Amino acid sequence: MRSGVPHQPAHRDPAPGDPGDRGVAGCGWDPGDPRAAEPAASGADFASRLQSAAPGSGRDGRDPARARRDDPGAPGAVRAEPPADGSAETRAHGPHFAAPDGAPGLLVVVLAPHDPMTRGQLRRMAELAHGQGFRLRWEEARGGPGAPVHTVGGLAGPLRRAHRVVIGDPFSRYVQLLLTITRARELVVVDDGTATLEFLAQLGRGERLVRWHRQGHRGARDLAFAPVSASARRMLTPNDRRSVTVFTSMPVEPPPGVRLLYNDFAWTRARFGPPRIARGTDLVGTSLVETGVVDPERYLDAVAALAREHGATRYFAHRRESAGKLHRVAARLGLEVVRPELPLELIARRGPIGRTVLSFPSTVVHTLPLALAGTGVEVAVCGIDPEWFAEGASPRAAGFLSEVTNIARDIRRLPATPLPAPYGVKTGHTLHRSNPCG
Repeated sequence: MRSGVPHQPAHRDPAPGDPGDRGVAGCGWDPGDPRAAEPAASGADFASRLQSAAPGSGRDGRDPARARRDDPGAPGAVRAEPPADGSAETRAHGPHFAAPDGAPGLLVVVLAPHDPMTRGQLRRMAELAHGQGFRLRWEEARGGPGAPVHTVGGLAGPLRRAHRVVIGDPFSRYVQLLLTITRARELVVVDDGTATLEFLAQLGRGERLVRWHRQGHRGARDLAFAPVSASARRMLTPNDRRSVTVFTSMPVEPPPGVRLLYNDFAWTRARFGPPRIARGTDLVGTSLVETGVVDPERYLDAVAALAREHGATRYFAHRRESAGKLHRVAARLGLEVVRPELPLELIARRGPIGRTVLSFPSTVVHTLPLALAGTGVEVAVCGIDPEWFAEGASPRAAGFLSEVTNIARDIRRLPATPLPAPYGVKTGHTLHRSNPCG
């Protein structure tokens, strides 16, 4: 697949003011925030929808608005990364991968993260996006003290000219800053992550945008950034001059005026698989420990109990899980740790995948049933016992994680199974038998 991404671009993107740049659908993704949602395959689905519907694209030639009405199962999130050879593509404003003739005017911009696992997944997604015919622009947005100035300055022109801007993480401060620049009449939020639930709820109530696992207090940086965040929230509120669309697989109710497009992972199913189904059980990891929600020891106890009870042998790591924790999963629990180089939805479609997939409350309990529809794979979710929460976890954690589980469709909710004594949780001087599947 590496042949899909050239080491040197065939030609530069259209210069500002060129015909190919004026009508673009600006597409910006920010996977750099350590609290950001999972970089699922939904962007690839949404981008493919725009591609196939673009007038003059050499495909179906339908009007994009009509295509969206006719096909409610459009795809979701494109991520991109330049080659890792340190060549000219790592300039401040990054690589420009040229689109084939006839491809739509969609420019995919990535605000480069530091996290190596995320960068690796973006590199592979870049290959897929380039193969689909999209222009890709990589921004080393966190590459040093001057990087933000270069990034914002370099994107100001395209953002002002774009008639449609697509974002992947409305909670990102970087994305919120860029939203204050654009004059686009169409804003689209593409996100299959569970954070979509909180985003729409906060938007509907007119509240500031805060990730669900953040504590309620506001630091000096929050206060300094408050005017920008408020401006971004207003931009994400539809009015008679600007439409707002949310493209997601989450079962949500949008606020008044916000249009909802449902992602059924049609592109993912068409592009990958069907997978080979293994006899065993796979377990999907979570970054709830890394985000300060769940105590690490209690998490490992729960993973051990689930693996033993359900016969799981493989552990698919979340891209944000620490190397130290994963080492303990492998050494202490004896599980084969797999660090996917693509989003799990694509890995599962390629196979092999276990006949049963176990997960804690997370995005995958919503996306995997769609990606694996018709394969016979069963997705099961294990709830988070409040006894597992770390000291200082957000008071909203219990309610939010319960909602993630309760609204999931086409999954099996595991019955309550008390942990045996070796996996009990000590709180003070009392040993509690915590429930791994509450």
